[in-house]
Amino acid sequence: MSGLLRKSHFLGAKLRSLRKRNGLTLQEVSARCIQVDAALAPSVSYLSMIETGQRIPSAELLALLAAVFQKDPGWFLDGNPEVETAPRNERSGAARIPLEPGFLFSRELLEAAIPELLAQTGTTGRQFAHLLIRSYQEMSRNDFPDLERSAEEIGERRFPLTVEDLLALCRRHGLEIHWFDRRPVLARDNEREVRSVVRSFFEAPSRVYVNRELQADRARLKFDLAAHLAHKVLHGGDGLKSPHATGGEMGGSPDDGQLVSAGMNTQDVLYAWRDFECSFFASALLGPRAPFRRFLTRESYRVEAGRRLELTPAVIMRRMTAVSPYRYWHFFDAYPPGFLRAVYRGNGIPLPWGNMAMVSDPCPHWAVFRMLHGPGGQQPASQISVLQDGGRALLYCCHSVRTQDMAGNAHVLSVGVDLVPALESQGAPAAALVESIATACRRKAGRSGVPGSAARALRAVGKVLNIAWIAEALKSPASIICPRRAACPRAPACEATRPSLKRTEEISEVRQEILEQESRRH
Repeated sequence: MSGLLRKSHFLGAKLRSLRKRNGLTLQEVSARCIQVDAALAPSVSYLSMIETGQRIPSAELLALLAAVFQKDPGWFLDGNPEVETAPRNERSGAARIPLEPGFLFSRELLEAAIPELLAQTGTTGRQFAHLLIRSYQEMSRNDFPDLERSAEEIGERRFPLTVEDLLALCRRHGLEIHWFDRRPVLARDNEREVRSVVRSFFEAPSRVYVNRELQADRARLKFDLAAHLAHKVLHGGDGLKSPHATGGEMGGSPDDGQLVSAGMNTQDVLYAWRDFECSFFASALLGPRAPFRRFLTRESYRVEAGRRLELTPAVIMRRMTAVSPYRYWHFFDAYPPGFLRAVYRGNGIPLPWGNMAMVSDPCPHWAVFRMLHGPGGQQPASQISVLQDGGRALLYCCHSVRTQDMAGNAHVLSVGVDLVPALESQGAPAAALVESIATACRRKAGRSGVPGSAARALRAVGKVLNIAWIAEALKSPASIICPRRAACPRAPACEATRPSLKRTEEISEVRQEILEQESRRH
């Protein structure tokens, strides 16, 4: 009996350690077991007793737990109470450097130097503010509990919310919804045209103006209503919030009614931060953390499952990065010819180009950009990528969806994970596996099927993370990508074209026209 008791403690310690390393709660492990075998799945309390050595699982239950964590059942019984140690990958956002001597980075000097820097580089204050917020978001791992709690209090954690639910919430908080008619228009750029449309905007203290076109697009309507409700709840509806507009740069930056120019004005950071708060609150209202996490578990992180809930792919992808127990995510929203309207890099993935300036030699093999410049009507696709960044070989899997914004402009949404930390958590030789994939790709001009041992390890990781599109990506060749074509590791090096920049009409002009029309009617 003592030997059996000792074995139960070893087993429980290993199960608990493995669960913690994968960021899962007892509730989530129970839910994963239900997915595999509902009849055999243990309760949360029974799992807790297994972890503390108070219960010994049957052979069948042990096999079920082993399947969830992609381990051999014998691994739990080998007498070693600890999970194999492996260094954790703690990359988050852009690389940081020590700032010495520190006095050069005092508040006074930065306040004087930043406007000059922006003016000399042609960077707008809005772009710089968004970069600051993105870095803060990445360093915080997309964890903003105050915004989460506020959204859950307003929505009472109901999931999913319908358009009618959101309209009722708006009325409850004193918001008046006014509808206007505005079709997409062509805004001329130096070299091309882009379709632009104003979706909605907030007029202090309590009016929300909504484009009637959104009535036929309930998913986008839900997000806009949720974001304007957020402004009322978080900021008292003072009106210092950007309109929601679609179409290239017109919909990509906050707007305060002033001309966009290089340099910085006093409201740039305020508008950018408020827009971020309202957007995050809206996503949390539409996808409360606990029920949304259960939804992702049930659907194995399939983005397309959001259609049944009338949620946009962007909301689904953004919430994945915020609520998943796995921490190493990235998200891109890319418009042609290569403008990243939204970026999140909780896994520190190097950017191929950014939202402040286009680079001259982007790598064309990133899934998001290959899909962006391909023919229309493409199906969602998943890709395994080896990213060569200097002497490092990094491994990612992404899922990309080509869609259209409200104005009809094509753009690509892409969400992905860093696979190295997951491999390390499983005790797999991550560096050797990544190198084997990179070597196979280099031998075949940059694209190759994933070698057998690496494919088995990644398939196991996909099952542990419960992300279905990792296994789907293994059905297609892996690809070598890089941040810049000048350092292309392919032989021969790939070709790339330089994208052109664009400008569009000011949102404030459209907003003023709508308000004048409203005034004339009354």
